[in-house]
Amino acid sequence: METINKNEIKQGNVVDLTHEGHGVIKIDRYPIFVPNALIGEVIKYKIIKVKKNFAIGKLLQVIKPSEQRVEPPCKYYWKCGGCQLQHMTYDAQLAMKQSQVTNLFHRKAQFSNTIINKTIGMDHPWHYRNKSQLPIGKDRDGKAIIGYYRQRSHDIIDMDSCLIQDDVHQDIMNHVKQWIIDYDISVYNESTKKGLLRHLVIRTGYYSDDKMVVFVTNGKNFQQASILVEKLKETFPNITSIKQNINKSHSNVIMGEQSVTLYGKDKIADQLSDTTFKISDQSFYQINSSQTEKLYQQAIEYAQLTGEETVLDTYCGIGTIGLYMAPVAKHVYGVEVVPSAIKDAQQNATLNGFENTTFVCGKAEEVIIKWKQQGIKPDVVMVDPPRKGCDETFLQTLLKLNPKRIVYISCNPSTQQRDAQILDSQYELQEITPVDMFPQTTHVETVALFERKS
Repeated sequence: METINKNEIKQGNVVDLTHEGHGVIKIDRYPIFVPNALIGEVIKYKIIKVKKNFAIGKLLQVIKPSEQRVEPPCKYYWKCGGCQLQHMTYDAQLAMKQSQVTNLFHRKAQFSNTIINKTIGMDHPWHYRNKSQLPIGKDRDGKAIIGYYRQRSHDIIDMDSCLIQDDVHQDIMNHVKQWIIDYDISVYNESTKKGLLRHLVIRTGYYSDDKMVVFVTNGKNFQQASILVEKLKETFPNITSIKQNINKSHSNVIMGEQSVTLYGKDKIADQLSDTTFKISDQSFYQINSSQTEKLYQQAIEYAQLTGEETVLDTYCGIGTIGLYMAPVAKHVYGVEVVPSAIKDAQQNATLNGFENTTFVCGKAEEVIIKWKQQGIKPDVVMVDPPRKGCDETFLQTLLKLNPKRIVYISCNPSTQQRDAQILDSQYELQEITPVDMFPQTTHVETVALFERKS
């Protein structure tokens, strides 16, 4: 094989993309991954890292550009780590995400007969985030900055705009940054673990005008909270909720367990289809509301609900999927390990007048066995786990439960593919539909249909 040396400058053809959207060049089957390069391009690149099985290159020049290459509209794109695909047309992004899922299930696993549908995209793939979590820090001159992290670092890129967050988030972010400077409010330092303000979290309703601002602080003592509250009320008179979240842990976890309402309501409201949800500062709620409706609609289609089915919603959170399905199900049973989420789910059921729902707190694998012993046998099981996927104990319990079909929503197709191999003993993975919940980024959500084998 041709020798690959660090700092060497080379020219090559890009033949593929990684799941991170990096271009792939191969020299005698040895892959070199080059960020920001696209399939079909001829590029000049510099080798910056050499490993046994791969190398990393830095793009120096696009000699022959792809037709899918576009100029990123965001002025922070080449610095900020929030987006990774703005240099690619949106159609190419959708195709890449479908290809990523196809590669995982057709080539890396035994599901070559599974239908992988085209990625469901957005009509306008910008300004979609209903939640922003913005780190606060200081620049070298000691001036307060707010933005997103540089790729693969905790260096904050100071910004005054972001093309994937709601417009009002930008307005609130810029005002808060100025007030921190004007009133010399203490800012957290990751290195020293000293200072007060850590993150600014903003949540807005997609179908409502509700707005929530959360100040994440390193400790309870927030002497200048009243100043920020009055400034927010004055500048954004229709603000719904202002909260302080206390996070004293020195980890990458953004939110702590304790929150205090400084002004207004404890929660904001939003809608998905005709169902209303109350959302707290710590509720899990999909960040792209319009795409969530498409995702859940696909899940209902896979569930094949006629109004006569019993549905089990595992990892149910605040009840979003279960309550979305309640109007077309006989009864929905939801289980979740987080007590506050179950309380929210129960309140959301009451808010919408649903009497055909039951939400219980506990480990899914334990609760669903108790339900089985009580004679509750679901026709359909909804699964929507965190990125790490399902616990194997839960999957084995699910196999014992043996429902007619399983609809599995995932924010990480890699762990979904792993779990599918366990379910394969009793279920046929018939179809997967990718949904683009996070345009301009490499992330993709999938919804998969598993049918019980005869």
